[in-house]
Amino acid sequence: MPASRISVLSVRGSRSGAHSGHLASYSQGNGASFLPDRPFAEGERVTVRARLNGSGAPQTLLDEFAIAIQDTISTTPEAIHPGAAAEVQGFRSRPDLQPPVLTVTAGSAGAQPGEMFVAPYSGPGQAGPMILDQNGGLVWFKGLPRNTSATNFRVQQYAGEPVLTWWQGDISVHGFGRGEGVIADSSYTDIAHVRAGNGDQADLHELQLTPSGTALITAYNPILCNLSSIGGPAYGAVTDGVFQEIDVKSGLVMYEWTSLDHVALSESYSKSKTSSTRWPFDFFHINSINVDQDGSLLISARNTWTIYDIAPSSGQIAWRLGGKQSSFAAGPGTRTAFQHDPRQLPDGLISAFDNGSSPTVHPQSRGIVLSLDGQGGAATLVSQFLHSPPLIADSQGNIQALANGDWFVGWGQEPDFSEFNAAGSMIFDAHFPVHAQSYRSFRFAWTGTPAHPPAFAFKAGAAARSGVVYASWNGATEVAAWQVLAGSHRSALKVLAQAPRVGFETAIALPAHIAGPYLAVQALDGAGHVLGSSPAAAQAGLK
Repeated sequence: MPASRISVLSVRGSRSGAHSGHLASYSQGNGASFLPDRPFAEGERVTVRARLNGSGAPQTLLDEFAIAIQDTISTTPEAIHPGAAAEVQGFRSRPDLQPPVLTVTAGSAGAQPGEMFVAPYSGPGQAGPMILDQNGGLVWFKGLPRNTSATNFRVQQYAGEPVLTWWQGDISVHGFGRGEGVIADSSYTDIAHVRAGNGDQADLHELQLTPSGTALITAYNPILCNLSSIGGPAYGAVTDGVFQEIDVKSGLVMYEWTSLDHVALSESYSKSKTSSTRWPFDFFHINSINVDQDGSLLISARNTWTIYDIAPSSGQIAWRLGGKQSSFAAGPGTRTAFQHDPRQLPDGLISAFDNGSSPTVHPQSRGIVLSLDGQGGAATLVSQFLHSPPLIADSQGNIQALANGDWFVGWGQEPDFSEFNAAGSMIFDAHFPVHAQSYRSFRFAWTGTPAHPPAFAFKAGAAARSGVVYASWNGATEVAAWQVLAGSHRSALKVLAQAPRVGFETAIALPAHIAGPYLAVQALDGAGHVLGSSPAAAQAGLK
């Protein structure tokens, strides 16, 4: 539906009166948003009248909605645990990068090929999105400023190309984030930012791109609310769980769904009695969105222990899985508590990460796969994946189906991530230091060629005009070897030494009596072709 078919007749607030504004078209040409020239008043009702013109008789559209009264709460960030110096990686060639150390405790040649995508925060070292190779070695890291975190780091498709996506911003003690989504290309250059609309800020829990060029994101909206009907304070507050579909190119909100419009407060397993305007009643806690094969939306609410299937045209709930009003009888082992990341699989099964904790309901967290036997039928446990020794993740976590039949599990608040084969055996396991956590963890195939050049550092040796060069290229996935060039002028360099790539930073020993003070490095692929060169720089130890 092109914007030319829409004419806005009137937009009127019950307190603020008539509002002028303009229509802004979506980049796909399938509609538009009305952008008022001034904000509405909190607590008022807004009535919108519009006309849809076409080949037949015009259709009159009418909509009414309320503007909530906002609850101003603390933006106190989650605590950071600096840890010990030995828990932080350091590189001579990139001293600006200080990611936490990763320890691999189990590995197998049978693991799915591909890089691993995590985003550690709250522990030692810097927070930020991180790519690891098949064996857990660092490939790319983007260190973020203090009290800025990243989550949900993964590979997706945008405009027909593979891209990196993640959320970054502030994570508060209230359990949600305020920030924006980032889309970067294979050179690690930001190509788009995804922000929430309608006065909200994008939350950490979801950033799902769609083939039509839109992004599904979550947002949390604390508002004042009378909670006396469920045992809470009359002058209280509740956190509304919101998801929006954003047109990435224009930044416009194309669709919005809010939990308070569709889910009763009584469905929650959280307690309203202890809530206040400083600590709103987080009755829903939306933590994932996924598009099913039929176009419906599968969302997860941590605090109602429920997975909801949403009809996108109406926003109505088609069915519930789990919680107090489940549409399915719970077969043995199918009940979840505080779950995250439900996804419909190509065969129609549902995967999810069952936290089972905070407070503890199950003996350990697990990844599960469920079969649903029609509405009114039963949910059946098909598979479950358990860490050994057992882990209890009070928050966060995900499970990813891999192409070879394996399953990749991120343990959320626990600093681990693991891969399981189809039989449920753990064939890969790694962990960060104890206080680090990664909201989700993934494995994907990825090829990256950074827009920035390689970096190096020189350390003078004991012998005259000798030393060691430390070379790295943050994010390069095709480097097989390094060569060092030296000379008396920037424009007259010759190959001095070569060495195979060893980890993120490769140390290359140089012979004595190096000719000239200028050094540079070049990254080579497996055939010996130059992929990238650093600028030449004079070294004090060679003058």
